[in-house]
Amino acid sequence: MRILVVEDDPGVAGAIVDALRARGHGVLHVGTAAQARELRPEVELVLLDLGLPDGDGFEVLRDLRRASAIPVLVLTARDAERDVVRGLRLGADDYLVKPVRLGELLARIDAVVRRAGSTAEPGVVEVGDLRVELDARRVDVGGVEVALTGREFDILAVLARRAGVAVSREQVLDEVWGAPTTAGSRALDVHLTSLRGKLGRPGLLATVRGFGYRLGT
Repeated sequence: MRILVVEDDPGVAGAIVDALRARGHGVLHVGTAAQARELRPEVELVLLDLGLPDGDGFEVLRDLRRASAIPVLVLTARDAERDVVRGLRLGADDYLVKPVRLGELLARIDAVVRRAGSTAEPGVVEVGDLRVELDARRVDVGGVEVALTGREFDILAVLARRAGVAVSREQVLDEVWGAPTTAGSRALDVHLTSLRGKLGRPGLLATVRGFGYRLGT
């Protein structure tokens, strides 16, 4: 397996890389967010530190998850509950706090890979006559393509990946804007109104009062 290790501490990275290679994995190591984004298509799993010198690891996680279903295991010194919750809501497959024993890390990688293999994200989601092509970023309603803005598609994709399940407002803000903010919250309302109008299917994108939203029933 090709694994990308995103870690700016040479000592920590060296130990992880050596352990992974000893298990027969191909390993790429980078120390910045920019390098992680460039190498994403070449790897099958990402080990991601959050404290990177050129950007927040949460932003990298959000970008990775919006672009693909590649398994991501966060490995960080941030142990606050809010960070763990945010990481998992943004789509991390697991969240480990440093220092971590190498045996446990390897076991968790194996577990993440098993889960990813059995729950691969569909490339296309269909709800009624709505068709969302996640990889192509294309939306059809009744066989007619609907032109969405990038932000509108991102919001719809968050809900489409969990079609039929209520998704909290905070999770939508996390995945689309990176964090719940006042500006993001106002923008979400505007985009949802526009999105509903473009889809033209009353009730398809429902508000779950006091919680969030649901696509389909």
